[in-house]
Amino acid sequence: MMNLQNSLNFSGGPGALPESVLLQLSEELIQVPGLGISILGISHRSEWFAEVISELEDNIRALLGLNEKYHVLLLQGGATQQFSMVPMTLLRGKSTAAEYIQTGYWSGKAIPEAKLEGPIRVIWNGRAAGFNRLPTDDELCFSPDAPYIHYISNETVEGLQFQRVLGRDDVPRVCDMSSDFLSKPGDFERFSLIYAHAQKNIGPSGITVVVVRDELIEQPHAELPSFLDYKTQAKAHSNFNTPPVFAIYAVLLVTRWLIKDIGGLTQMDRINRRKAELLYGLIDDSDGFYQGRAETADRSLMNVVFNLPSLELEKRFIQESQAAGFSGLAGHRAIGGLRASIYNAVTIEAVEELVNFMDAFWRKSVRN
Repeated sequence: MMNLQNSLNFSGGPGALPESVLLQLSEELIQVPGLGISILGISHRSEWFAEVISELEDNIRALLGLNEKYHVLLLQGGATQQFSMVPMTLLRGKSTAAEYIQTGYWSGKAIPEAKLEGPIRVIWNGRAAGFNRLPTDDELCFSPDAPYIHYISNETVEGLQFQRVLGRDDVPRVCDMSSDFLSKPGDFERFSLIYAHAQKNIGPSGITVVVVRDELIEQPHAELPSFLDYKTQAKAHSNFNTPPVFAIYAVLLVTRWLIKDIGGLTQMDRINRRKAELLYGLIDDSDGFYQGRAETADRSLMNVVFNLPSLELEKRFIQESQAAGFSGLAGHRAIGGLRASIYNAVTIEAVEELVNFMDAFWRKSVRN
């Protein structure tokens, strides 16, 4: 059985993993059935690992509803490396500006890296509003000449999430889906490139999933180091250099769990919406004691960000929640406050326990 703190892990990242995946990994750290050795000692050139890569590629395409025209790459360097790889591939040497939308902390991190490679245009910046809302369609004006449009689907720090696809269908869409990848169904075929580092919904750190349309990497682009070339990585099936075998295998187990145990992304979305409904319901019904940060229409289903009436109360909330077995409820260092991250592996039962704790904390604090 999973220990208490694993089941009550609300950290923004690295996030919780499914209990069944943790249990299987714990056994295979000692011995993988049929191989007799630890997962940590299996060669990345083995037939076993080639089958792992192949199945994982197929599982991700199946979950996203994509065909063979999309490559699934399993890269290193996190989303941070993609902040550079994307403009290296799509912007270097171009005279027209790539378009970026700055909705919070992480989307802002991508912009300076892109500026190193070519011209960019920030077509919307939420800084003036304190990054507490997302742009409406009327506030966005996309150019048909842009090399690509880049945005982040879910801001983990501010608790904001897009529930629609942005941009033009005649301009390549690039989206950082690190914190809501494989959490819900979507029109994924409308994207030219999706990237997601594995610290949230899909596995341990050390791997970044990149889903890229074939035509995007086949088009002429500036000459790049082989390691930073999507085409090279695709031809090598993500085995160009020694990859993180353990992390990739963990992601495979998570995709199996999503397909076999959960029943796909539609059912995962139902579960995630129920968890968010429970938490936001308590926040909204707390007479202002719990203060949601994001505007209601733009609230994230992954990261519930909120404040209490005073810093003293927030500090006490963290202390008492930790004593009760909860972990990861402190807000990001950039903005403080509190945050409950309810990624795929966080169960409805765990959220119900958190809601009960928050309700009791609220009532006790009001009485005092």
